[in-house]
Amino acid sequence: MIAKNINLDPFKNTKLFTFERKVGVVRYVASFLGVLLLGAVIVAAQGEDPLNAALLILDGAFGGKIQFGNTLRWATPCLFNGVAAIIAFRSGVNNLGIEGQMYIGAFTAGVIGYFCNLPPLVHVIVCLVCAGLAGVVWVAIPALMRLFFQINEYVTTMMMNFIATLLCDYFVIWKIIPALGLTTTSARTPTIQNTAMLSTIVQGTTASTGFFLALAIVLLVFALYRYTIVGYELKQVGENLRFAQVGGVNVKQTFLAIFALSGFCAGLCGGVEVCGGYHKYVSNFSTLMGWEGIMIANICNLNPIALVFVSLIWGALKTGAMSMERATSLNRLTVNLLQMIFVLCVSIDYEGIFRYFEDRKRKRAELAALNGRGGEG
Repeated sequence: MIAKNINLDPFKNTKLFTFERKVGVVRYVASFLGVLLLGAVIVAAQGEDPLNAALLILDGAFGGKIQFGNTLRWATPCLFNGVAAIIAFRSGVNNLGIEGQMYIGAFTAGVIGYFCNLPPLVHVIVCLVCAGLAGVVWVAIPALMRLFFQINEYVTTMMMNFIATLLCDYFVIWKIIPALGLTTTSARTPTIQNTAMLSTIVQGTTASTGFFLALAIVLLVFALYRYTIVGYELKQVGENLRFAQVGGVNVKQTFLAIFALSGFCAGLCGGVEVCGGYHKYVSNFSTLMGWEGIMIANICNLNPIALVFVSLIWGALKTGAMSMERATSLNRLTVNLLQMIFVLCVSIDYEGIFRYFEDRKRKRAELAALNGRGGEG
């Protein structure tokens, strides 16, 4: 009698292994193993040892103080742009203009950092805040076009990326450089003043206190969506616009707030790149940082906490790829290729696949039950 009351399955009647969590585990495990196998094939096809290449990437990312500092440096823009994408997509806004908003923010920080004379701490704060506000101004254009003219932000935000980069280059090449009488072969602003520079957290690298600022913003966004009424309203607008209107949410104001928050984070990323990384605005400084933020947000399923870990891994891969390139005949683009393939693998509709096989299993069971009843008759 006692044995009958013993629960031999401690996870039964709990929500630990829900359908969604099972799908999530399969999604990441299958994607990781698939990319690992494909990566080994690609590396071996180029005449290199896959295991050695993997060890070189790990050593290049975490093998020492300098290496770890470089990992933090490249994880920083992933955090900023990733949280910008999470704010937008989690609230139903398709902000594909993160790259352009980052460029506008970087240009603004570069100009203020060089031309304005302010006290040390104040100068940095002004540069970063103005960079974020520049991102807000830039994203306001497609936001207003969507709100008042019903123009899909997919197109407008994407087009604003090209306008931003070309506009910044125009001002640098045709206005700033001639006005200062500089002789240069590249489109870049002069180095910002020391008072506008962020502190370095790992000597010998460009890892700055911008990393901690990014972490703070990620945690604030997590708390906003999880514990506040404002975050609830932002999610409601994204999940069901009509329901949000019926529930008394000011849809227009909330919609603009979503764009503004996302644009501010993207612009702030550009400001940190200038104040903490390059110390000047440099044309084409971004190696698709904005798009990487969107991809990382997709990988972490729009979860701010998961964003921290994915960003660190992304930064480690970027840093380790450079080390691997120096020590082997492999190109760092090999790692970039595997990153993109991983994004594609994660984007597969595993839930649909699961449900398809479960439906087939259920139909077979029902058919077998019907056949069994027919046989008895």
